[in-house]
Amino acid sequence: MTQTKIAIIGGSGIYDIDGLEKAEWVTVETPWGDPSDQILTGSLNGVDMAFLPRHGRGHVHSPTDVPYRANIDALKRLGVTDVISVSACGSFREHMAPGDFVIVDQFIDRTFAREKSFFGTGCVAHVSVAHPTCPRLSDACETAGKAAGIAIHRGGTYLAMEGPQFSTLAESKMYREHWGCDVIGMTNMPEAKLAREAELCYASIAMVTDYDSWHPDHGEVDVTSIIATLTGNAEKGRALVKGLPDLLGADRAPCPHGCDRALEYAILTAPEKRDPTVLAKLDAVAGRIL
Repeated sequence: MTQTKIAIIGGSGIYDIDGLEKAEWVTVETPWGDPSDQILTGSLNGVDMAFLPRHGRGHVHSPTDVPYRANIDALKRLGVTDVISVSACGSFREHMAPGDFVIVDQFIDRTFAREKSFFGTGCVAHVSVAHPTCPRLSDACETAGKAAGIAIHRGGTYLAMEGPQFSTLAESKMYREHWGCDVIGMTNMPEAKLAREAELCYASIAMVTDYDSWHPDHGEVDVTSIIATLTGNAEKGRALVKGLPDLLGADRAPCPHGCDRALEYAILTAPEKRDPTVLAKLDAVAGRIL
């Protein structure tokens, strides 16, 4: 049995955790560079918490430039066990309306300008991301969301685009009609893949702000209306987060879905062929195995 430590990676509009006790912003150094910002640590209802603003306070990092590897490594170094991503998204489904939340369970990764793995030449590993989110953690998010009175949808495919521009009309129609996607955003990849490599349970809460550009009655994405919806979503997001400590508890058993053992058979490079320099960088994310 280990101690639960919940990390919230906050996207657009989410910049803190309400009611955090002994709150302190801490600096974490990583071999992958600086994280997006300092990390806010403390406790909520007796459970250790950490909060990382994905874009940095003041929204200084674009989706492409978010230091995803440094962020996940920093959380792992702090002893985080469970990561919950909260991010804004567009919707491809009429019933997933602005203001609703979607508990994502699948991704299609269309990003192309980001480093997507901690592993590579010198230490090769292949983890499974067939099911990239943790059902146990998603269950808690769904329960907390409903208890907070949020219109929440369980299950959905998130199209991760590079950005920073929004979709063209043709792209939006393709993702919706032919690819079967439910929501679209710019930040959950490679974040989810890296969390799996770091053996962290990961859940994704997508907060709908708009209908992208496919909807005949809404037209193209308008940033002004997105920001207005973000304000309301942020309040709901903080209410959901408040309910998580009681649901997850302070004591943590091994993940029944194996998220915390993802590297068990993933590293293929023979021990004598592993680059010591690479191994040194992997001390946090893969230390259990290496």
